[in-house]
Amino acid sequence: MEAQVKTKWVLDPTHSEVSFKVKHMMISTVTGYFEKFEGAVEAEDDQFTNADVEFAIDVDSINTNNQDRDGHLKSDDFFNASEFPKITFKSKSFDGSKLVGDLTIRDVTKEIVLDVDFNGVAVDPYGQTKAGFEVTGAINRKDYKLSWSAVTEAGNVVVSDNVKLVMSAQFIKQ
Repeated sequence: MEAQVKTKWVLDPTHSEVSFKVKHMMISTVTGYFEKFEGAVEAEDDQFTNADVEFAIDVDSINTNNQDRDGHLKSDDFFNASEFPKITFKSKSFDGSKLVGDLTIRDVTKEIVLDVDFNGVAVDPYGQTKAGFEVTGAINRKDYKLSWSAVTEAGNVVVSDNVKLVMSAQFIKQ
């Protein structure tokens, strides 16, 4: 049986974003972004089933629109960006809607399942073939040693353990 040739697709950072959402004091949601990231997909066809996906995020590029909070998130209370500068993801399987893979934050690697909406393939005005995806999921931050915690006088948790992951990704066919 002949091996299928895979096509490489590279993430287009100018048309992609990586964000997360976490409850603050259990009454509001704070959204943060990572401004620097890279990724690639290798797929046998333009449906991307069984594609191989790799992704890396520069922790130091975190932005929650609050410099003090960003500094705290980069500290050892959370990401420890100086010792663990990258968050990585490597897929194990993709069935067209569920992406299963290993997420590494700090020195902890755990398997996660992400929901994927494939938005299709289109050719841009410059002749480049692009593919778009919306990816969502959730993790427990304490599973990855992002363990800082505090409680208000009223008993509210300052930062929820549950973190929603939201990514809009556009890839360029190579």
